[in-house]
Amino acid sequence: MVKFTAVLSIIPKALQMFLNLCLVFLAFILAFLLVKELTIFIKVLLTVGPSNYKMFLANILIFFLYFEFITMIVKYFKEDYHFPLRYFLYVGITAMIRLIIVEHDHPIDTLFYSLVILILIVGYFIMNITPLERPSNPWFIKGRERENPSNLGETNA
Repeated sequence: MVKFTAVLSIIPKALQMFLNLCLVFLAFILAFLLVKELTIFIKVLLTVGPSNYKMFLANILIFFLYFEFITMIVKYFKEDYHFPLRYFLYVGITAMIRLIIVEHDHPIDTLFYSLVILILIVGYFIMNITPLERPSNPWFIKGRERENPSNLGETNA
């Protein structure tokens, strides 16, 4: 029985190590694609005239998507193996803006893309106004004082 629990304790560590190695490999691939996109961006900037601005803007936004994914992987390692939700929202907003710029032929689709961006921004706003630890925010403490008057002496101390 002891050997079985020892094996069970090794499995999460092995899977975490595998995940970390895969993310490092993915980060190198994304860095390569980021450099490749930068060279394409420079070529488009130097050779294409002002008539093809859609391709120019699409390349800029693809560059930022790669950049955001690499930043998200870096944050994963810096924050003890945790992906911050705000980076997923950044990637989603950037991807939807790219869709609007590149594929804006159908007005209804553009409206839906805009609504998705609005929903993502509202979600980001809600995420930022919601504190991680409610007692540390005076806005929530005042609300608790109204609900429970016995806490008045504790908050002023």
